[in-house]
Amino acid sequence: MVYASDFRNGKTFIMDGQPCVVLSFQHVKPGKGAAFVRTKYRNILTGATREEAFNPDDKFEDAHIETKKMQYSYNDGELYYFMDPETFDMVPLGLDLVEDAIKWIKENDEVMVKFFQGNAFIVEPENFVILEVTDCEPGVKGNTATNVTKAAVVETGTTVMVPIFIEAGEKIQIDTRTGEYLSRAK
Repeated sequence: MVYASDFRNGKTFIMDGQPCVVLSFQHVKPGKGAAFVRTKYRNILTGATREEAFNPDDKFEDAHIETKKMQYSYNDGELYYFMDPETFDMVPLGLDLVEDAIKWIKENDEVMVKFFQGNAFIVEPENFVILEVTDCEPGVKGNTATNVTKAAVVETGTTVMVPIFIEAGEKIQIDTRTGEYLSRAK
């Protein structure tokens, strides 16, 4: 059991049968009245965010989230298949679960897949990936007075804003959390 007084950022709990994660919390002890815990939390399955005040003695069931490192295998047009490298089991996931991650991963890349009660609910790519630029406009010589950027398409089909000196065929490092260009890859 988890008490509301034990809430910390990242703590998982079950509320109304739904797994939730604490995004932020604040223990409040007003001069008059009982103390409470002001909490902002997200439903893990639906992504809905709520803010609520709890009594510090409120009890919740602990939500056990399992995280597995898996390898992206292929897409059959409808489902995306991920392989568990230990058991070689294939886990098919729909676009709704991989939508944010798929634009940064290519076949055979490793990702983190999170499970709640045996069901995958999110796929997370590595924080930093190296991808090859497949298409971009050529840079214009002399247009370097400021931080000029241009759109470039990487090998996964995603468009990223890159500095004007990047050309097709180069490998670049990208922060998958923000989708921003970081540097040329070595």
